[in-house]
Amino acid sequence: MTRPKAVIVVAILALVFAGIAAWLTFHYLQKEMDKTKAVQPQPLVVAAADITIGSAISEAQLKVTSWPKDSIPAGSTADLKSLVGRVAIRPISSGDAVTESKLKPKVGAAGTGFMTYIVPPGHRATTVAVNEVAGVAGFITPSDRVDIVLTTAIPGSPNENISKIILQNVPVLATGQITEQKEGKPVIVPTVTLDLTPDDSEKLVLAGSKGSLQLLLRNIADSAPIDARGATIARVLAGTPMQATPAPVAVAAPAKAVQKRPARKKVAAAPKAPRATEPKAPAPAPAKGHTVTVIDGGVRTTKEFVLQ
Repeated sequence: MTRPKAVIVVAILALVFAGIAAWLTFHYLQKEMDKTKAVQPQPLVVAAADITIGSAISEAQLKVTSWPKDSIPAGSTADLKSLVGRVAIRPISSGDAVTESKLKPKVGAAGTGFMTYIVPPGHRATTVAVNEVAGVAGFITPSDRVDIVLTTAIPGSPNENISKIILQNVPVLATGQITEQKEGKPVIVPTVTLDLTPDDSEKLVLAGSKGSLQLLLRNIADSAPIDARGATIARVLAGTPMQATPAPVAVAAPAKAVQKRPARKKVAAAPKAPRATEPKAPAPAPAKGHTVTVIDGGVRTTKEFVLQ
């Protein structure tokens, strides 16, 4: 090969290798640039404080912070004003991103009801009306757990009532008020919305139509079931000393006519066996004299006269 041809071949190979190196360098730098853009922080609205379920979000509960672009959750926003006044349907912890899936849909959108988001799948929200006493004096709040007592007449014994726990450890979804008409006037009645299975909902609705309901507030750490036998007035008063009642006076029954029994026939007594002859006592000896007692002036004198 002549010298000019060798120079041309070397130049061509150098250009090829240079092109390959440039192409590899470009791709490497492109990847590094993409990585840099991915981790570049972006503005995002997060919770500045804990937001409880069912509460309307205020501006003080939100803040804008930097968030890695490649990990921004879907449904989030950087516009803080657009989230003010929205209602949280899930608890939002401080620092969490506020997304649409955690908020009640805007007015006019499908599924704008609040309760439908907090009812567990397969359960039903059941509302019952209670009075101030049955509602534990207003101390029941959402997320509490209660037992439900029914007081009604015993089937077959309409004059005797029984109180029995029919549902236990029931979660409370919400509390509220409804207006009813009583004696022609509107009356505000407290209500409690409970989280129940369909079977328990049927029991509660039927129980409410047959008697009065009472709610028993449980301790937050007490979830163990109990054996409820029910209470009747006889069990409540068992062992209580009662005032003794006077014994009823016995009334004499009228005397019954005495029936005469037929006279029994006398049976002739059997002749007695003759007794053995007993020896006779000796006859007293004939008296040989007489004794005379003479009393003269208090002096007593006895004289004996002998017969001749």
